[in-house]
Amino acid sequence: MELHQLRCFVAAAEQLHFGHAAQQLQMLPSALGRQIRLLEEDLGTRLFARTTRAVSLTEDGATLLRDARAILARVEAVENNLRNRSRAGAARRLRVGAIDSAAAGLLPPLLRDFRDKHPDIAVQLLEDKTVRLLPKILTGALDLAFVRPPDSADKRLEFRDLLQETAIVAFPQRHALAERKSITLAQIADEAMLVPDRRSRPHSHDLTIKLFEQAGLTPRIVQVADEKQTIIHLVATKLGVAIVPRWTTRMAVSGVRFVPLRPKQSGPVGRLPLAAAWLRGSRDPARDAMLAVLEARLRSYAREA
Repeated sequence: MELHQLRCFVAAAEQLHFGHAAQQLQMLPSALGRQIRLLEEDLGTRLFARTTRAVSLTEDGATLLRDARAILARVEAVENNLRNRSRAGAARRLRVGAIDSAAAGLLPPLLRDFRDKHPDIAVQLLEDKTVRLLPKILTGALDLAFVRPPDSADKRLEFRDLLQETAIVAFPQRHALAERKSITLAQIADEAMLVPDRRSRPHSHDLTIKLFEQAGLTPRIVQVADEKQTIIHLVATKLGVAIVPRWTTRMAVSGVRFVPLRPKQSGPVGRLPLAAAWLRGSRDPARDAMLAVLEARLRSYAREA
């Protein structure tokens, strides 16, 4: 059993699609399949149940996924620790992760203000989903992350609530409702809806579902996609419309118009929470310096959400 085989297995297990997993790993699907077969042969068990229409994990596959994630996280932690030690004495740095909408809406003004006050601190950025960013804090690969706070948080992590992003509706540019100044759920009740996959984006998925439930309606979901950028591109191709966080408007895609959503009633249902997360009990002057800038400027950042 090799680390490369484990990385191939985890990618395939998370995507449940060999083509998408191979693309993520920048390898051919046939090469990915070969690594999975070698791993299954080495372990003497089937890890995936395959049909012509779907791929699913076997019981042994689900067990290995949990253990493989732990192994790879530990390997990454060892690698990062050695890299950090080798860079001792180098310029101070801060490794920051962010979900896509925070990377588009929060980070540009925050980094501008932070560099004005701390030009000696180099900031490294990583954009990814919450489910992938939080483990990187635990392994030491990230110092700070801007994420959707999970319902059940790891006690080793500390969170600071920041703001609530409001919801908007993405329409194809020539859609009949795209020129309106605002929109209600009732006006899009019959529209084909595009939503994120709940396994990787639970907050964004539930945003659409709960807003429709609040209005006493049921969304007509025609497509589920993993990436928000993919959803916006699908809107541009006129496949449907999507309810997304306001900062999604910063993702430049031609052929899409964004219209503010007027929920049936005010409250948290029509908003997406954003929080800062870091390792509980850790000491990091560079991280604390960024949090101080964030605290001082948060009100102005929140006005744009």
